[in-house]
Amino acid sequence: MIQVIRFLKGYLSIKVFGFSPERFMNLCSNHNIFLWDIENHGAYYTMKISLKGFYRLRGISRKTGTRVVITKRYGLPFLSLRMWRRRIFVGGLLGSLIFWIWMSGFIWAIEVEGNYYVTTDVFQDFLASSGFEPGMKKSEVEIEALEKAIRNEFDIVTWTSARIDGTRLLIQVKENDLIQVKESKTELPEGEGVDLVADKEGEIISIVTRSGSPKVTAGTLVKKGDVLVEGGIPIMNEDSTVRRYDYCRADADIMLRCTYQMKEELKEQYEEKQYTGNERKSPFIMFGTKKLSLPMIGKGYEAYDVIEEKKQLRLFENYYLPVYIGSDLVREYVVEEKIYSQSEVKKLFEEKIQKFIETLQEKGVQIIEKNVTINKVSGVWKMKVDFLAIEKTGTEKKTWLVQVEEAPQEEE
Repeated sequence: MIQVIRFLKGYLSIKVFGFSPERFMNLCSNHNIFLWDIENHGAYYTMKISLKGFYRLRGISRKTGTRVVITKRYGLPFLSLRMWRRRIFVGGLLGSLIFWIWMSGFIWAIEVEGNYYVTTDVFQDFLASSGFEPGMKKSEVEIEALEKAIRNEFDIVTWTSARIDGTRLLIQVKENDLIQVKESKTELPEGEGVDLVADKEGEIISIVTRSGSPKVTAGTLVKKGDVLVEGGIPIMNEDSTVRRYDYCRADADIMLRCTYQMKEELKEQYEEKQYTGNERKSPFIMFGTKKLSLPMIGKGYEAYDVIEEKKQLRLFENYYLPVYIGSDLVREYVVEEKIYSQSEVKKLFEEKIQKFIETLQEKGVQIIEKNVTINKVSGVWKMKVDFLAIEKTGTEKKTWLVQVEEAPQEEE
């Protein structure tokens, strides 16, 4: 506490030498002038004295025949004086401090971790459309609402956590390893049933019914929209007429043999980029979305690609700034006219067929046969593929069955 008081009032380090430094110190004690940190250096003494006590030394110094020299100044009074002399620098420092404090109230970087099936670009587009983007105030970020919105938008996300770390919004997610389709099985209103109808044209391979009345058997040819299982069980009269229906939700495993068709075209002549090896780097700096780059020196390229590399600046570990530095790599190329050979065409078409098959397999479709036809017409390669497939069918639809009105019983 004493050190704090001394700093606020100010104090000096002095050097005392001359006829009688010892008498000088005794007189200071008699006049209640406090000295501390006294050191004897033989020919002189060094000590510390308060600023107020220093102004009372003139008479004592003259009476004892000593000289007093200030060697160092301490405390707030001297610090204030130095600051005033450098007021422009101090003002800039304070202004910079206020600016950085103000900047820390915003989000300048958004990062997503743990995503695999949903790409980062898709996440960023969703966040931007929902109002979460760099430049927004921290006070506007509602963490719980953000986490709920992500789970509602992406069915595959089973867990999410968002937190603000410095000027960064960090979003961590976990995805389900097995992609599942959510089935909403709402309770049926009284007096309504649900049929299962065919998704497309084909031949029924097998049917296993759990509830409802099956209308097809193995080997039945159906068209899109045909009823496969009715959502009502008929209750019969003694004369084999329908007395009424017990409505239900039709449920069955139905396998359908069907066909898919794929068509692709590819021009025989195409353009290919050939890079010349000439390239330039153009450094730039970005403030938010505004990009400032140095002008290109020399003759420009007629055709070129640009590869951008940039890094966001930050202070410390998580204090990100809306400033980016980087460079554009400009690569020159020339365009060459080429013609696909038959083997190249076949390879490209095979890749497209494989991707198409993988897409069907992800939907649970099993390909059992394919018929490929490739020919060239007027400089254009054309491919047609017919697939024979087996897939599960049956789409829910409100039943067409109308409840039979029961005739009143006659009294005997």
